[in-house]
Amino acid sequence: MADQPFRVLPRLSEDTEFFWTSGADGVLRFLRCQDDGTYVHPPAPVCPVCMGKSLAPEAVSGRATVATCSINHQPWYPGLDPPYVVTIVAIEEQPSVRLMTNIVGCAPEDVYIGMPVQVAFEQYDDVWLPFFAPREV
Repeated sequence: MADQPFRVLPRLSEDTEFFWTSGADGVLRFLRCQDDGTYVHPPAPVCPVCMGKSLAPEAVSGRATVATCSINHQPWYPGLDPPYVVTIVAIEEQPSVRLMTNIVGCAPEDVYIGMPVQVAFEQYDDVWLPFFAPREV
């Protein structure tokens, strides 16, 4: 892991640990309302649709679509060399669930809105960051 770029890592809490460690087995997970099936992200104590409190982490396919993206050329942190793509992806199971992330596995100029992507975890200490890479359709 010594050759990985610098990343600001999230603080693990009781409410978010499942999300930040779910990459250990290669599976992306979000909270899901057990009453109406709504995925909830970021994690919250109640379902925003039915106000139910029966929420539990559930696996998703890891497939998503690039909803928006920007190529960063500014060197914000030493060790995280530009250019790189900052993007928001819409999760396939519920496109209203969106995740800010980076696209890996292709040249920045090859990323486009509507691009199909698949989760690609990278481990940093006890956290697995969910990045996304291009996928075949």
